Amino acid sequence: MVIPQTAKFISNSFTPSLTIHDAKNIFDDYFVKLKSKTTFDDDNRLYEAIEIILEKFGVVQLEKDLNTGISQRQLRRLFKYYIGDTPKTFSKVVRFQNILRAKPSTQSLKQNKLFFDQGYYDQAHFIKEFKNFYGVTPSKAFGR
Repeated sequence: MVIPQTAKFISNSFTPSLTIHDAKNIFDDYFVKLKSKTTFDDDNRLYEAIEIILEKFGVVQLEKDLNTGISQRQLRRLFKYYIGDTPKTFSKVVRFQNILRAKPSTQSLKQNKLFFDQGYYDQAHFIKEFKNFYGVTPSKAFGR
């Protein structure tokens, strides 16, 4: 989701003749200025939850593992505000990145059931989530 202010900036600042390097510099300047105007009220409970998710490679039971001293509802609010989505979605992304980091092949996924090690309940669950994040099924992504 692009906020209206940023969308207006993009439409006013970019032309087809702009190089990637120039576009990068324009974006960097814009976001550095935007960040400098923003106050960040950090909450260690949010950092603790993020750390738990990263340490467990995204394989967490939200109610049990993310007991950081605030309610699940408040934790969702903090995640939505600072991360842009829920702890559940953040965990799914971390888990998916972890499976990609393992550099699986179609053969290793079928024979070794690598998806079980990454906290997926079954092959269908893994394929559905993989397609959701990657856009294609694992067999198409890694070749048959």
